[in-house]
Amino acid sequence: MENFDWTNFTRKIAVKADISEIYAAWARGSEMEKWFLRHCEYRDAGAPIPKSSPVKKGNKYAWQWFLYDVTEEGEILEANGTDHIRFTFAGDCIVDVHLSERGDHTIVSLTQSNIPTDELSKERIRLGCDAGWSFFLVNLKSVYEGGLDLRNKIPEYQGMLNN
Repeated sequence: MENFDWTNFTRKIAVKADISEIYAAWARGSEMEKWFLRHCEYRDAGAPIPKSSPVKKGNKYAWQWFLYDVTEEGEILEANGTDHIRFTFAGDCIVDVHLSERGDHTIVSLTQSNIPTDELSKERIRLGCDAGWSFFLVNLKSVYEGGLDLRNKIPEYQGMLNN
């Protein structure tokens, strides 16, 4: 694994949905809670943004997942309103979400970069986030194509692929 890039990764998925619908899935708290988060809070200058309102550059977030007692906090670095959102994640990492249209699908391309290369970051961020984003992108597809939320929300079943 000497040539393995520990500093970034990219995952892509095709979702049969309109690009504006998938952009909203990333930009609105109410939509993030449908496929990704238990609780999504966006703030502008310290004041909460309504869950139905889109985020913009400079907004802060606090995210919580089912079955994990942790709050991820970060900042929206870019939100162009149509096809690109960038935010901080897992410390100083950067996540770029680019959307493009191909036929009747929206291609979601997610890149997480600026991953530290210490052993703990290699395990928890590079490998852990890669696995996490892979599942949640599949869940995004499932929710927006058919309405089925694949997330495990039952504490007794912690440690499954879907949490």
